[in-house]
Amino acid sequence: MYAVVLLSLTGTEPEGVRAPVLSCAEALTAGGASVETVTAHSDEEIDAVLARLDGPPRADGLPWPDPESKTRLVVAMATDGQLRAVVRRLVRRYAPPPSRRPVDLRDDRTVPDLPPVGVLPLDTRGGGDLAARLDLPREPAAVAAAVLGDEVRQLDLLRTDAGSVTLDGALVGGSDDAGRAVAWRGRVEVDSAQLTDGDDPVLACAVLNGTGYSTVDGLPLVTGADPADGVVDVAIAVPVVARRLFSRRRVRVEVRRARGRAVSVIPYGEVPLLDDGVASMLARKRSWWMERGAWAVYITR
Repeated sequence: MYAVVLLSLTGTEPEGVRAPVLSCAEALTAGGASVETVTAHSDEEIDAVLARLDGPPRADGLPWPDPESKTRLVVAMATDGQLRAVVRRLVRRYAPPPSRRPVDLRDDRTVPDLPPVGVLPLDTRGGGDLAARLDLPREPAAVAAAVLGDEVRQLDLLRTDAGSVTLDGALVGGSDDAGRAVAWRGRVEVDSAQLTDGDDPVLACAVLNGTGYSTVDGLPLVTGADPADGVVDVAIAVPVVARRLFSRRRVRVEVRRARGRAVSVIPYGEVPLLDDGVASMLARKRSWWMERGAWAVYITR
Protein backbone atom coordinates (compact mmCIF):
# COMPACT_ATOMS: atom_id res chain seq x y z
CA MET A 1 0.00 0.00 0.00
CA TYR A 2 1.02 3.63 -0.32
CA ALA A 3 2.88 6.01 1.94
CA VAL A 4 1.05 9.33 1.85
CA VAL A 5 2.52 12.68 2.84
CA LEU A 6 -0.18 15.20 3.74
CA LEU A 7 1.52 18.57 3.26
CA SER A 8 0.18 21.84 4.71
CA LEU A 9 1.73 25.26 4.16
CA THR A 10 1.73 28.04 6.72
CA GLY A 11 -0.25 31.18 5.97
CA THR A 12 -3.75 32.56 6.21
CA GLU A 13 -6.05 29.63 6.87
CA PRO A 14 -9.77 29.28 7.56
CA GLU A 15 -11.12 28.57 11.00
CA GLY A 16 -11.04 24.89 11.88
CA VAL A 17 -8.20 24.20 9.44
CA ARG A 18 -7.02 21.10 11.28
CA ALA A 19 -10.34 19.28 11.00
CA PRO A 20 -10.11 18.47 7.25
CA VAL A 21 -6.45 17.47 7.61
CA LEU A 22 -7.14 15.10 10.47
CA SER A 23 -10.22 13.67 8.76
CA CYS A 24 -8.30 13.05 5.56
CA ALA A 25 -5.42 11.43 7.47
CA GLU A 26 -7.87 9.14 9.24
CA ALA A 27 -9.54 8.16 5.97
CA LEU A 28 -6.16 7.46 4.36
CA THR A 29 -5.11 5.32 7.30
CA ALA A 30 -8.40 3.44 7.20
CA GLY A 31 -7.69 2.76 3.54
CA GLY A 32 -4.43 1.07 4.44
CA ALA A 33 -1.98 3.91 3.79
CA SER A 34 0.92 4.92 5.99
CA VAL A 35 0.30 8.65 6.60
CA GLU A 36 2.60 11.45 7.67
CA THR A 37 1.41 15.03 8.11
CA VAL A 38 3.94 17.79 7.48
CA THR A 39 3.61 21.56 7.87
CA ALA A 40 6.11 23.42 5.69
CA HIS A 41 7.31 26.89 6.68
CA SER A 42 9.72 27.43 3.77
CA ASP A 43 10.62 26.33 0.24
CA GLU A 44 13.37 24.18 1.70
CA GLU A 45 10.88 22.26 3.81
CA ILE A 46 8.63 21.77 0.77
CA ASP A 47 11.65 20.50 -1.18
CA ALA A 48 12.46 17.96 1.53
CA VAL A 49 8.99 16.45 1.08
CA LEU A 50 9.18 16.47 -2.71
CA ALA A 51 12.52 14.64 -2.65
CA ARG A 52 10.61 11.55 -1.52
CA LEU A 53 9.01 11.43 -4.99
CA ASP A 54 12.37 10.99 -6.77
CA GLY A 55 13.00 7.99 -8.93
CA PRO A 56 16.14 5.84 -8.99
CA PRO A 57 19.42 7.60 -9.85
CA ARG A 58 19.84 8.24 -13.57
CA ALA A 59 22.99 7.92 -15.64
CA ASP A 60 22.79 11.64 -16.47
CA GLY A 61 22.55 12.57 -12.78
CA LEU A 62 19.28 14.48 -13.16
CA PRO A 63 16.62 14.28 -10.43
CA TRP A 64 13.56 12.68 -11.99
CA PRO A 65 10.13 11.74 -10.64
CA ASP A 66 9.42 8.06 -10.09
CA PRO A 67 6.32 7.02 -12.10
CA GLU A 68 6.11 3.84 -10.00
CA SER A 69 6.49 5.60 -6.66
CA LYS A 70 4.64 4.16 -3.67
CA THR A 71 4.68 7.62 -2.06
CA ARG A 72 1.77 9.90 -2.80
CA LEU A 73 1.43 13.59 -2.05
CA VAL A 74 -1.62 15.47 -0.77
CA VAL A 75 -1.53 19.27 -0.56
CA ALA A 76 -3.86 20.86 1.97
CA MET A 77 -4.70 24.20 0.37
CA ALA A 78 -6.26 27.24 1.99
CA THR A 79 -5.61 29.28 -1.16
CA ASP A 80 -4.84 28.58 -4.81
CA GLY A 81 -1.47 30.22 -4.25
CA GLN A 82 -0.48 27.51 -1.77
CA LEU A 83 -1.10 24.78 -4.33
CA ARG A 84 0.83 26.81 -6.89
CA ALA A 85 3.75 27.11 -4.46
CA VAL A 86 4.08 23.33 -4.28
CA VAL A 87 3.82 22.84 -8.05
CA ARG A 88 6.40 25.61 -8.52
CA ARG A 89 8.83 23.69 -6.32
CA LEU A 90 8.09 20.49 -8.26
CA VAL A 91 9.08 22.30 -11.46
CA ARG A 92 12.20 23.71 -9.82
CA ARG A 93 13.18 20.21 -8.75
CA TYR A 94 12.56 18.32 -11.96
CA ALA A 95 13.09 20.83 -14.80
CA PRO A 96 16.52 20.09 -16.30
CA PRO A 97 18.75 23.01 -17.30
CA PRO A 98 18.73 23.66 -21.08
CA SER A 99 22.35 22.55 -21.33
CA ARG A 100 21.45 19.11 -19.90
CA ARG A 101 18.21 18.43 -21.74
CA PRO A 102 17.74 14.63 -21.74
CA VAL A 103 16.75 12.71 -24.84
CA ASP A 104 13.71 11.20 -23.11
CA LEU A 105 12.08 14.60 -22.50
CA ARG A 106 9.13 15.35 -24.79
CA ASP A 107 9.92 17.76 -27.62
CA ASP A 108 7.15 20.17 -26.57
CA ARG A 109 8.17 20.25 -22.91
CA THR A 110 10.83 21.66 -20.62
CA VAL A 111 9.71 19.46 -17.69
CA PRO A 112 8.83 15.77 -17.39
CA ASP A 113 5.44 14.53 -16.20
CA LEU A 114 5.26 15.81 -12.63
CA PRO A 115 4.06 13.50 -9.84
CA PRO A 116 0.26 13.63 -9.37
CA VAL A 117 -1.01 15.74 -6.49
CA GLY A 118 -3.95 15.12 -4.20
CA VAL A 119 -5.76 18.38 -3.46
CA LEU A 120 -7.43 18.83 -0.06
CA PRO A 121 -9.40 22.11 0.16
CA LEU A 122 -9.28 23.34 3.74
CA ASP A 123 -12.47 25.34 3.34
CA THR A 124 -14.96 22.57 2.61
CA ARG A 125 -17.78 25.15 2.46
CA GLY A 126 -16.17 27.17 -0.32
CA GLY A 127 -16.70 26.79 -4.01
CA GLY A 128 -14.70 29.50 -5.73
CA ASP A 129 -11.23 27.99 -5.60
CA LEU A 130 -9.24 26.05 -8.18
CA ALA A 131 -10.35 22.72 -6.73
CA ALA A 132 -13.95 23.70 -7.46
CA ARG A 133 -13.16 24.92 -10.96
CA LEU A 134 -11.44 21.60 -11.69
CA ASP A 135 -14.39 19.72 -10.16
CA LEU A 136 -12.15 17.93 -7.67
CA PRO A 137 -13.50 16.23 -4.53
CA ARG A 138 -13.73 18.50 -1.49
CA GLU A 139 -14.69 16.25 1.38
CA PRO A 140 -11.67 14.70 3.17
CA ALA A 141 -12.92 11.12 2.75
CA ALA A 142 -13.48 11.65 -0.98
CA VAL A 143 -10.02 13.19 -1.36
CA ALA A 144 -8.50 10.18 0.42
CA ALA A 145 -10.37 7.77 -1.86
CA ALA A 146 -9.08 9.61 -4.93
CA VAL A 147 -5.47 9.56 -3.68
CA LEU A 148 -5.64 5.83 -2.97
CA GLY A 149 -7.14 5.17 -6.40
CA ASP A 150 -5.56 5.09 -9.83
CA GLU A 151 -7.45 7.84 -11.63
CA VAL A 152 -5.49 10.99 -12.49
CA ARG A 153 -6.22 13.95 -14.71
CA GLN A 154 -3.37 15.49 -16.69
CA LEU A 155 -3.48 19.29 -16.74
CA ASP A 156 -1.61 21.97 -18.61
CA LEU A 157 0.88 24.18 -16.84
CA LEU A 158 2.11 27.68 -17.65
CA ARG A 159 5.74 28.36 -16.84
CA THR A 160 6.95 31.95 -16.56
CA ASP A 161 10.21 33.73 -17.21
CA ALA A 162 10.09 34.86 -13.57
CA GLY A 163 10.83 31.28 -12.49
CA SER A 164 7.32 30.54 -11.34
CA VAL A 165 4.24 28.78 -12.72
CA THR A 166 0.58 29.58 -13.29
CA LEU A 167 -1.99 26.83 -12.79
CA ASP A 168 -5.24 28.63 -13.52
CA GLY A 169 -4.65 32.14 -14.79
CA ALA A 170 -3.39 35.66 -14.33
CA LEU A 171 -5.11 39.03 -14.53
CA VAL A 172 -3.12 42.16 -15.38
CA GLY A 173 -4.79 45.43 -14.37
CA GLY A 174 -6.40 46.98 -11.34
CA SER A 175 -9.10 49.33 -10.12
CA ASP A 176 -9.39 52.57 -8.15
CA ASP A 177 -10.99 53.08 -4.73
CA ALA A 178 -14.43 53.28 -6.37
CA GLY A 179 -13.95 49.92 -8.07
CA ARG A 180 -13.48 51.39 -11.56
CA ALA A 181 -10.90 49.75 -13.79
CA VAL A 182 -7.76 51.83 -14.24
CA ALA A 183 -6.45 51.81 -17.81
CA TRP A 184 -2.81 51.03 -18.48
CA ARG A 185 -0.69 50.74 -21.60
CA GLY A 186 1.70 48.09 -22.78
CA ARG A 187 2.33 45.48 -25.43
CA VAL A 188 0.53 42.14 -25.39
CA GLU A 189 1.62 39.44 -27.83
CA VAL A 190 0.42 35.86 -28.29
CA ASP A 191 2.76 33.81 -30.47
CA SER A 192 2.99 35.96 -33.61
CA ALA A 193 -0.24 37.89 -32.97
CA GLN A 194 -0.24 41.31 -31.34
CA LEU A 195 -3.31 42.26 -29.32
CA THR A 196 -1.99 45.76 -28.62
CA ASP A 197 1.21 47.56 -29.55
CA GLY A 198 1.08 49.85 -26.53
CA ASP A 199 -0.98 52.67 -28.02
CA ASP A 200 -4.30 51.42 -26.66
CA PRO A 201 -5.51 51.93 -23.09
CA VAL A 202 -6.08 48.47 -21.59
CA LEU A 203 -8.61 47.94 -18.81
CA ALA A 204 -7.72 44.30 -18.17
CA CYS A 205 -5.62 41.53 -19.65
CA ALA A 206 -6.41 37.89 -18.83
CA VAL A 207 -3.85 35.12 -19.38
CA LEU A 208 -5.80 31.93 -18.90
CA ASN A 209 -5.07 28.26 -18.58
CA GLY A 210 -8.38 27.72 -16.76
CA THR A 211 -11.46 29.77 -16.03
CA GLY A 212 -10.53 31.75 -12.92
CA TYR A 213 -10.39 35.17 -14.60
CA SER A 214 -12.57 34.47 -17.63
CA THR A 215 -15.09 37.12 -16.51
CA VAL A 216 -14.16 40.47 -14.96
CA ASP A 217 -16.83 42.83 -13.61
CA GLY A 218 -19.46 40.95 -15.58
CA LEU A 219 -17.52 41.25 -18.84
CA PRO A 220 -16.78 37.87 -20.46
CA LEU A 221 -13.15 38.00 -21.54
CA VAL A 222 -12.73 34.33 -22.48
CA THR A 223 -15.32 31.63 -22.98
CA GLY A 224 -14.57 27.93 -23.03
CA ALA A 225 -11.07 27.99 -21.57
CA ASP A 226 -9.89 24.41 -21.02
CA PRO A 227 -6.98 23.59 -18.65
CA ALA A 228 -6.12 20.51 -20.72
CA ASP A 229 -6.30 21.71 -24.33
CA GLY A 230 -2.63 22.63 -24.74
CA VAL A 231 -3.13 26.33 -25.47
CA VAL A 232 -3.20 29.53 -23.44
CA ASP A 233 -6.21 31.84 -23.89
CA VAL A 234 -5.50 35.57 -23.78
CA ALA A 235 -7.89 38.49 -23.89
CA ILE A 236 -7.65 42.25 -23.39
CA ALA A 237 -10.44 44.74 -22.74
CA VAL A 238 -9.98 48.06 -24.54
CA PRO A 239 -12.30 51.09 -24.20
CA VAL A 240 -13.35 52.46 -27.58
CA VAL A 241 -15.00 55.86 -28.03
CA ALA A 242 -17.80 55.94 -30.58
CA ARG A 243 -18.71 59.38 -31.94
CA ARG A 244 -21.95 60.01 -33.78
CA LEU A 245 -23.18 63.15 -35.47
CA PHE A 246 -25.42 65.30 -33.20
CA SER A 247 -25.07 62.88 -30.27
CA ARG A 248 -22.88 62.44 -27.27
CA ARG A 249 -19.86 60.25 -27.56
CA ARG A 250 -20.29 56.78 -26.16
CA VAL A 251 -17.66 54.44 -24.75
CA ARG A 252 -17.90 50.73 -25.39
CA VAL A 253 -15.47 47.99 -24.36
CA GLU A 254 -13.85 45.97 -27.11
CA VAL A 255 -12.51 42.53 -26.23
CA ARG A 256 -9.64 41.21 -28.32
CA ARG A 257 -8.78 37.54 -28.01
CA ALA A 258 -6.06 35.15 -29.14
CA ARG A 259 -4.91 31.62 -28.37
CA GLY A 260 -1.46 30.16 -28.64
CA ARG A 261 1.46 28.52 -26.90
CA ALA A 262 3.20 31.59 -25.50
CA VAL A 263 2.25 35.11 -24.40
CA SER A 264 4.22 38.16 -23.34
CA VAL A 265 2.99 41.26 -21.54
CA ILE A 266 5.21 44.35 -21.47
CA PRO A 267 3.66 47.07 -19.29
CA TYR A 268 4.66 50.71 -19.64
CA GLY A 269 4.97 51.32 -15.92
CA GLU A 270 3.77 49.37 -12.88
CA VAL A 271 0.51 47.46 -13.21
CA PRO A 272 -1.30 45.29 -10.61
CA LEU A 273 -1.06 41.55 -11.24
CA LEU A 274 -3.14 38.71 -9.82
CA ASP A 275 -1.56 35.35 -10.58
CA ASP A 276 -3.46 32.33 -9.20
CA GLY A 277 -4.85 34.70 -6.58
CA VAL A 278 -1.43 36.03 -5.52
CA ALA A 279 -1.25 39.83 -5.79
CA SER A 280 1.87 41.70 -6.91
CA MET A 281 2.97 44.51 -9.21
CA LEU A 282 4.21 43.91 -12.73
CA ALA A 283 6.83 46.43 -13.82
CA ARG A 284 8.68 44.59 -16.56
CA LYS A 285 8.10 42.03 -19.28
CA ARG A 286 6.44 38.81 -18.18
CA SER A 287 6.23 35.78 -20.44
CA TRP A 288 4.19 32.61 -20.03
CA TRP A 289 4.57 29.46 -22.09
CA MET A 290 2.55 26.27 -22.26
CA GLU A 291 3.67 22.93 -20.84
CA ARG A 292 0.95 20.62 -22.10
CA GLY A 293 -0.21 17.96 -19.62
CA ALA A 294 2.75 18.59 -17.31
CA TRP A 295 1.03 18.25 -13.94
CA ALA A 296 -1.73 15.99 -12.69
CA VAL A 297 -4.30 15.64 -9.92
CA TYR A 298 -5.95 12.60 -8.39
CA ILE A 299 -9.64 12.41 -9.27
CA THR A 300 -12.62 10.20 -8.68
CA ARG A 301 -14.61 8.63 -11.49
